[in-house]
Amino acid sequence: MGISTKSKLVKLMELLEKYIPKGDNTEYSIPELWNCFDYSGKEKNVKENGITIVNPYKFYHHCIRDFIMKNYNPDIDYSNSISIINENHEFGKGYMGGDWIKKSSIYSMHVRTSTSFDHDGSGILEDSNKNGFKETGTFIKSIALIPLLKKMGIDTVYLLPITKHSVKFKKGELGSPYAVKNFFKLDFELKDTITGNEFTVEEEFLAFVEACHVVGIRVMIDIIPRTCARDNDLIMEHPDWFYWIKYKDVNGYKPPYINGINPIEKPSLDNLHEIYSAAETLDHIEKFTLSPDKFDAYKWFKLKKLYPNDKSMDFLEYIEKEIGLTTAPAFSDCINDPQPIWSDITYFRFYWDTPIESQKFIKGNENPYILFDTIKCNLFKGSLKNEELWDNISNIIPYFQNNFGIDGARIDMGHALPEKLVHSIIDNARNKDEDFSFIAEELNVFQGEMAIKIGYNMIVGSGWWFEPRVLEGKTHEFMYNTKFYKAPVYACSETSDTPRIAARVGGKPLAKMLTIMNEFLPNTVPFINSGIEIYEVQPMNIGLDCSEDEKYRLDKTDIYNGKLAFFDKYQLHWSNPLRWDIPDTLSKVSYFRKMYMNTFLDSKNFVPITSEHIRNSYIGLGWIIDGEIKEKNNLFCVIANMDLNSDKTFVVDITKVREKSGNISKKAWLGYSTDEWSHDIYDFDKESNLKLNFKPGEVKILII
Repeated sequence: MGISTKSKLVKLMELLEKYIPKGDNTEYSIPELWNCFDYSGKEKNVKENGITIVNPYKFYHHCIRDFIMKNYNPDIDYSNSISIINENHEFGKGYMGGDWIKKSSIYSMHVRTSTSFDHDGSGILEDSNKNGFKETGTFIKSIALIPLLKKMGIDTVYLLPITKHSVKFKKGELGSPYAVKNFFKLDFELKDTITGNEFTVEEEFLAFVEACHVVGIRVMIDIIPRTCARDNDLIMEHPDWFYWIKYKDVNGYKPPYINGINPIEKPSLDNLHEIYSAAETLDHIEKFTLSPDKFDAYKWFKLKKLYPNDKSMDFLEYIEKEIGLTTAPAFSDCINDPQPIWSDITYFRFYWDTPIESQKFIKGNENPYILFDTIKCNLFKGSLKNEELWDNISNIIPYFQNNFGIDGARIDMGHALPEKLVHSIIDNARNKDEDFSFIAEELNVFQGEMAIKIGYNMIVGSGWWFEPRVLEGKTHEFMYNTKFYKAPVYACSETSDTPRIAARVGGKPLAKMLTIMNEFLPNTVPFINSGIEIYEVQPMNIGLDCSEDEKYRLDKTDIYNGKLAFFDKYQLHWSNPLRWDIPDTLSKVSYFRKMYMNTFLDSKNFVPITSEHIRNSYIGLGWIIDGEIKEKNNLFCVIANMDLNSDKTFVVDITKVREKSGNISKKAWLGYSTDEWSHDIYDFDKESNLKLNFKPGEVKILII
């Protein structure tokens, strides 16, 4: 059987090969790090600062041909999920569909940013540069990152939203990917000009998914079922699925302030009375109106009739101009949250009526409104659910499964959805692929057990908050306590919503140390946020644990200072002199993770290796190696010097892990160190503890 004609990846490779001559005289710059497959085209020209000049058609063609296709089996349809391809039979006692994620290492990619690059050196990122090439990120260019991801031990790519987003109320130059205009269309910004009109953006995404699947990388997406863009396409047919206010009131619109309640407190049955008795609450509710089709049925009918023939304005602009209404901006479900309203998105109306628990506090004739309780549909439910909307939301993931073969998804704000809707979303996906994996956007680790019961495989957790706080002892607290978590969490020091770890106190040494340690924590999944591998300091967003000045982490002369990748054209700093440091480190460290995976999956094998003093001391992770690999009482130890400024000598107390394992050996093998070569170690004291010398921030991996 020949190569499958259905493969978009193969068709892409053939198209690029056809156009190679067009790029012979084109200067097309790429970061040196994108060439992790030893591309050696004769036109290749390595310049200073980690930049390489290539023929773009030839470069991407060789990436597919020389790196990806060597794993290609023409009898396999790679547009299916990896579990379907492999006919996964791992199901057994204690295994829930999608639990493959427990063995994963995840790379979080914002496609628009992760492969942005000024290919012609003009100093700006252009939609079409002087040579006709797109400079913001695309699915095609993302294929070139696959060799780098494999080098770092990544086997799962998690994509921030890739659906069509709105620009009507956009923040920054491009707008947020979370302001979804259409859940069933891909963002056209992610299409590459290199394929001209011969590929659609959907075909390019499928080629990317296939490329990932060929080399064993799974693809997860982010879905946003609780909110959408304020001019979402569904408004035309379903205006009553949204909340409306008068257009003249939008400038002063904000959540009500509730006296007597602490900032960032969540709505609950206990504070519902305070919420509804607050003076500002009544004023807030009175701003809301009926949906435009009911507010002025005649004008609505007229608009519906005229709009298809006049696209000079978008549909919401017509409503604002002709009826005087607009969708109500969203805001946090936390009471007295200091952050401003989310002016580019709005909430879906999941129930036709007011929450049952809230009805006792209102008259009963109010128009549909957004308030802290109506946002939290998981806790405050109505009695009349919006069935058609629920069905629409529940079919988003099956659309991506059927058309692109994705392997999993994270549900944004899933904690605020009705539980029955979450079950519907999960069940619909697993009816198509019983091994489909789900991540809950749940930050509270104590809710992990509930998330597992609902059907999630893991949660985000709070490692991003704990890990950077070394001097407060929070790093130790997080790493040692993961043993007791009821659901796996991200092992990470940053996410796309937080400050960059390389910009925190401790900088690059701390970033490197934590990235290594995160490979070996119990009940966690290593999570690499795009950019951490090159010590990026500028955050992508300032949503969590951030201050406003987080936007200004770059030198004042840097053209990206003050810009955020979630909203602006942004290029990662690929020319960092230490650009190979973390990739090279992870290529070695991930080897140990894979070798002893069975050990790390069972938290009963884990014993913290602690010191008396938290500050300027060490942190240690002790594992009793699973008997499938070596003798049961062999020990795997990861020790890090938490002092980032000074050399240290520690007598590392391994008493507890020895007692649990029965290990009495006085020989250790240094399998890896950030600062020295591998060798045998015999430096044990009378109590059989290790005496070790460390450089600042050094991490040692030892087998005893």
